[in-house]
Amino acid sequence: MDVDTRLLRYFVAVAEEGSLTRAAQRLFVSQPALTKQIKQLEARLGLRLFTRSRAGMALTPPGQALAERAPGVLAAWDRSVRETRHVADREARVLRVGFIASAANEATQHIVAAFARLRPGWRADMRQAAWSNPAAGLTDGEVDVALLRLPFPGQDALRVEVLLTEPRWIALSSAHPYATRDVIPFRDLWDEPFVAAPPETGRWRDYWLAVDDREGHPVRVGAVTDQPDDWLSAIANGYGVALAPESSARYYARPGVTYRPVSGVAPSQVGVAWAPADDANPVVQDFVRCCLESRPATQGQGQP
Repeated sequence: MDVDTRLLRYFVAVAEEGSLTRAAQRLFVSQPALTKQIKQLEARLGLRLFTRSRAGMALTPPGQALAERAPGVLAAWDRSVRETRHVADREARVLRVGFIASAANEATQHIVAAFARLRPGWRADMRQAAWSNPAAGLTDGEVDVALLRLPFPGQDALRVEVLLTEPRWIALSSAHPYATRDVIPFRDLWDEPFVAAPPETGRWRDYWLAVDDREGHPVRVGAVTDQPDDWLSAIANGYGVALAPESSARYYARPGVTYRPVSGVAPSQVGVAWAPADDANPVVQDFVRCCLESRPATQGQGQP
């Protein structure tokens, strides 16, 4: 019987957390989506893996047996996939670099150029991910290293160095009454509809809706988008406003969309991230070195 490794990862998270809510937060997915995946795994196996109650999710005996073996299966699979891809990359002299939106902003081209000088004959293959994949394929082993907006799914299990910090601004229709303001307090936007990332991105979505800065005020979602073009169209058409990095005003300028500074929300960070297994990978570490040497001198150090 074939079982998707994604289902096993979801199972392990629920087993370790003992709670659908905490597991969903850890995985950056919505709780309904996680519940659906657990039920799908149980249906495929023909077994009941959890006993559900108000106290949480308790493993059944079959579930306990799977929980003891699944982490080893996943670790072995991850190692096999990563090693296979590294062999292919070395043959092709390609480093797969995942990124979200504008990557490391203006520093990106300098990073890529520095890597080319440091590794003659190698190429940094830049792979942009949709917002429904805020880890840009790094946690799944689809890329070797990534330039990401923090926080992102699976961050605690990876190495991360902060490269830059920038304010979060608000993007809104140029016809919006607030579009002429110099600075907009975030409190004034609480009742506005927001353009949001897909629900399955969990805490990633919550971060860009600034849920923690609303003092419990509910979020209104006017549109859900997964790509920059759709995001810009929704804003220009007045379906909602959206928080965005300050650099979006440069990278995603568009008629009908206005960007304004907003007060009352924490800034955004960009980091370079890689798997602990690649601490000894000289090619990955050369790229990380190029990233660190390209960051502004005023930026603070990240955390491994």
